[in-house]
Formats: sequence, C-alpha cells, structure tokens
Amino acid sequence: MFARLKACAERYRELEQLLEDPGLHERPGRMQGVLREMGVLRSKAETYGRWTDLERRREAAEQMLRDEHEAELRQLARDELAEVTAELDAMVETMRREVADDDPNRGRDVIVEVRAGTGGDEASLFASDLAKIYTRFSEAHGLRVEVLSSHPTEVGGYKEVVFGISGEQAWDLFRYESGGHRVQRVPETEAQGRIHTSAVTVAVLAEAEEVEIEIDEGDLRIDTYRASGPGGQNVNKTSSAIRITHIPTNTVVQCQDESSQHKNKSRAMRMLRARLLDAQLEARKAVEDASRRSQIGSGDRSERIRTYNYPQNRVTDHRIKENYSLDAVLLGKLDPLVQDLRERDLEAKLAALAEGAS
Repeated sequence: MFARLKACAERYRELEQLLEDPGLHERPGRMQGVLREMGVLRSKAETYGRWTDLERRREAAEQMLRDEHEAELRQLARDELAEVTAELDAMVETMRREVADDDPNRGRDVIVEVRAGTGGDEASLFASDLAKIYTRFSEAHGLRVEVLSSHPTEVGGYKEVVFGISGEQAWDLFRYESGGHRVQRVPETEAQGRIHTSAVTVAVLAEAEEVEIEIDEGDLRIDTYRASGPGGQNVNKTSSAIRITHIPTNTVVQCQDESSQHKNKSRAMRMLRARLLDAQLEARKAVEDASRRSQIGSGDRSERIRTYNYPQNRVTDHRIKENYSLDAVLLGKLDPLVQDLRERDLEAKLAALAEGAS
C-alpha cells in the first residue's frame, strides 16, 4: 500500500517538473494528458506527503523521549507522540481507499454508444429515451454533451446514437453504464395492453488523447458516401459521410451527422481512438484476474445490468440488487444509483486489497 502511494507521489513530482518544460506548452494534446494525470494522482500524492510528514514528527518525538531528561520536555514529547500516532492510525483507512480506488481513466472525457437490441421499434424508442436520460444527467453535472453519430428510425427512435461527454467527472459518472439495459413496458401501438420486453446495449469508452493512440494513416481505409435518414432516404446530396476502417484491428467507425466531410472525419477519428484505447485496456484487464474480480460487473456489453420496469415504476440494477424510482431516473436523476455502485465497487476492491495483503 505504501509503495503504491509512494510511486504515485513520485510520478506526480515528475509531472510537476514536466510542466516547467517550455516545449510541453507547444503540444496542447500532451499538455492536456499531463494535467489529467496530475488530477488523478494529486489526492494520492497529498495523502502520501501528509503521511511522511507525520512519520517524521513521530520519529522526532520518539528521539526526544530517548534523549531528554527534563520531565516537562518528556511530557511534551509524549503528548506529541500520542497525537501523531492517533493521526497516523486514522489515515490508514484513507490510504487504503486511495490505493483501492485507483482508476486510470479518472478525469477522462467519455464516448457513450447506445444501440437498440432486440425489440424492434420499441428498442429504438428506448435507445432514444436512454440518450435523453444521459443528456439530462450530464447537464445536471455541468458536463458538455455532443452527438457524434446517430442513426434515427422512422418512429422517432435510434438504431444507434453515439455522443461525447466532456468534463472532469465524465468517467466517474458514466463508468458503470456499460452493458445490457432491458425495458419492460406497454408500447403505444399495443392494443391488448401487453407488456413487451426490449433491450438496448450501452458502451462507455474513455476518450483517448491524440498522443496516446498514434494511428498510422497507412493503416486506415477511408470511404465517403452520402448520408441517409430514416427509411434510407438520402438527406445529403454530397458525399460528406465518412466510414473509417482501421485495417490492423478491423475496427470500423462512421459518422454522417455533419454536412462537412472534414467534421465527420474528425468525429470518426475521435471514436476510433476511443475504440482502440478501449481494446488496449480490455487486453490489459484480461491478464489482471484479481482486478477484474474486484470490480462491480465486467463492463461486458453482453452483461445485463439493469431493468426499467414501467408498470411498477421501478429501475433495478442487477449488479447490486437495488431498486430505484423510474420517474426520477427518467428525469436524469441517476446520482443515488451511481453512488451505490461506486460504494459497492470500492468495498469489493478494499476486500480484494485486504485479501491480497493477508
């Protein structure tokens, strides 16, 4: 635990020195990455610094008890030692939480992909509802939402909608949304009043900075085509829509929402970098079995994580087996749910940390 916090503090000092390099300020992408990493490490570095200061005070008090013969000074040393020891004991739990709650994506912007699954039109409508929930939730926290790509349906839903969410809290607020979302409700077109079950999948990807994911232009196949709307009708007379294929990984992204080919390409490249970073992180997780076991849910797209039951006005998160008000969730009030997931996740990580130390 102490070694990990020390490493974080040392890395924080390295980044502080890096900020003094004039050349860094000429590379905005790299500068942004340094500031983000410092934001992640700051609390850990401060905690480690506080601990080392207290350790020095304790050693000085112990030395005074050994060397000092005057009763009054020895009493001062005993008082100092008792105070410092109490502070150190109180800090242990803080340090354990700092070490356990160690997510490399903290501070990143995110790309959220919402796709209609089984359920036809009803699934596409719920994909639209879910996008509205996330937009309201983001705006309530002062995050910026930008639609990067969308494929609307004739009934007013989405086959797929992808949007970027920017802000310091973006990853912390959305990190637990990846997975399958199931909705149970009576469609407006259902004459018999029967409840239908539909599904939507959500992927939350940490957005990568350009300097993190270097993409060789030679590895890309870029196709242009005319954008189309619901039902397949052309909505653009020029070939402004972009489809990019990353040949080494066969990763495909596309964007048609802007009338400018340049803007569509820029958005598609953001989506591609996020997908490639996600693939890197998933590969790393695959070999860190202990880390995977200590998290709430795997983030697997196929994992059903939540059910939205309209007749019962209830949202159930299956990972923590808790129920929440559907009315509140539809208004974007996800805070109680996110807080419960975060606490349960941290508890699991602390338990794994304790098990590893024993």
